[in-house]
Amino acid sequence: MHYTQKRRFVAVLAAAATAALLVACVTVGRDFPAKQVARLSIGTTTQEQVRGLFGTPWRTGVEDGQRTWTYGHYHYALLGNTQTRDLVVRFDEHGVLASYTFNSTNPDDAPR
Repeated sequence: MHYTQKRRFVAVLAAAATAALLVACVTVGRDFPAKQVARLSIGTTTQEQVRGLFGTPWRTGVEDGQRTWTYGHYHYALLGNTQTRDLVVRFDEHGVLASYTFNSTNPDDAPR
């Protein structure tokens, strides 16, 4: 192998290693204050209050005719710990919390 070929080989190898490291971790969504979930009250909490607690939702939609907001933060790691957290809130026709679902793989988020 000539010197130029060796340099090219090393450059390609370095680029491949860098690409592998970049792909090793992916984060999707936006973090949100999970401790605030305890402040949600079905039948009482309004959309404005939810926005005040968690900010702008990452996703919005409709489920079974109810307006839904999703707060999600998903950190996937090829090596190490993958951590996910999501909160889906559903509102009635008056903009009041009808139900919610909170899930997390973070042990600090476990209900007490």
